[in-house]
Amino acid sequence: MKSLYDTQKEHRWRFRFVERRVMLLSGDIIAEVLALVVAIFVWSNQAKYLGFSIAFVLERVPGWFFLLPLIWLFFLIEIYDVRKAGSWSHTLQSVGTAAVIGSILYLGVYFTSPPESLPRIGVAAFILGSVVFTLLWRFFYIRVLTSEQFLRRVLLVGGGVSGKILLQSINALDPKPYFMIGIIDDDSSKLDQEIEGYKVLGCGKDLLDIIQSERISDIIVAISGGINGETFQVLLDAQELGVDIIRMPVAYEDLNQQVPIRILEADWILRSFVDDTGVSGLYNIGKRVMDLVGSLVGVGIYLLLLPLVAMLIFLDDGLPIFYRQERLGRSAKPYKIIKFRTMVKDAETDGQAQWASENDQRVTKIGRFLRRTHLDEFPQFINVLKGEMSLVGPRSERPSLVNKLQEDVPFYRARLLVKPGVTGWAQINYGYPATVEETINKLEYDLYYIKNRTILLDFRIILRTPATIFGFKGK
Repeated sequence: MKSLYDTQKEHRWRFRFVERRVMLLSGDIIAEVLALVVAIFVWSNQAKYLGFSIAFVLERVPGWFFLLPLIWLFFLIEIYDVRKAGSWSHTLQSVGTAAVIGSILYLGVYFTSPPESLPRIGVAAFILGSVVFTLLWRFFYIRVLTSEQFLRRVLLVGGGVSGKILLQSINALDPKPYFMIGIIDDDSSKLDQEIEGYKVLGCGKDLLDIIQSERISDIIVAISGGINGETFQVLLDAQELGVDIIRMPVAYEDLNQQVPIRILEADWILRSFVDDTGVSGLYNIGKRVMDLVGSLVGVGIYLLLLPLVAMLIFLDDGLPIFYRQERLGRSAKPYKIIKFRTMVKDAETDGQAQWASENDQRVTKIGRFLRRTHLDEFPQFINVLKGEMSLVGPRSERPSLVNKLQEDVPFYRARLLVKPGVTGWAQINYGYPATVEETINKLEYDLYYIKNRTILLDFRIILRTPATIFGFKGK
């Protein structure tokens, strides 16, 4: 039997999710440093200096120029999600979006600054170099480092409902996050059957032999009920061999960045959302400071937009300009949300709350544009300033919808543990639900945020929000 050292050595190059994130960031940093060097070289030669001149750097290059790599990394935050980092289409979209946003921001500053005060050649060379070097590095990562020999080799223990849900999640991802070998299940009637395309290889007593023969690096335990004593002991033996043992809810969260509410029991919810989510006072202070700063900026933008948007709404469908409606805040405390009106007057003539849908006929012409660009949301920064909402949190809902959905969707009311947000983890990852099933999917994102919320996650969500706006993902 292999030793712990032999197992660890064999799996040294099979990267975990956290290792892949570090790898992606490290590669991007090297790419941006190269882009910075190339940009200074091109700029110095254009300025009649020879090569990469230290004198040029000291005399002509401003300090802010060396912050460009950090700004570029912020723009790429969308593809530090390991699931998206392995997709070439997502990579091209994110790098292209970063280049466009960076160019627009720079041009805005350039044309409002004194003549020749900013280096067009240097910035242009940096953006071009960043695109080229980032794409070269990401191409290498996708073609080489996501190939089978670098993926974790995973065995699933438990082929019941919980296991099926996890396998469905794996099958929905492309490229696959790891190499799934097969399934172990103590129900002998399942032997040699396929579940969601993966074969049942044996039962608990066969586990160690399969680990050895298939070079397993990780075991995901998806057993909903009681666990067989022999299987439990074999799992302990496997862990002593250096195999990583992962519970299904943890694996599901890592894969989808959602909480699997369809299979969770009430005691898990209580542990996760009462015991584990008690955030520190420092977090609450930091979040409120972020809300105040962000809302002041948002209100400033709102005031700039107000004359034009108000005129367009009035010309399209008359008054009123604003839309006020009762929503539930933290701990179910009601408040009045403020938005630009995007629907026709009396959109709900029967007084019943309705979900927005694709091509909703109640939406006005200008309202459709405001929704697609999320410009209708800007008045909500007043709610943030008043403390009724936060910059980041679950989407606020009407009392009638909350009362209905908590009857159909398990744990729906857990969303009210935090303030609703202008943007949020569910908003940037899922969008607007139109059915109960879609509401369950979106709730899984909301609960993931509530369970894992930190200032860093809030900041990450805020940085990813522009991609949602510029991607016209609203409806």
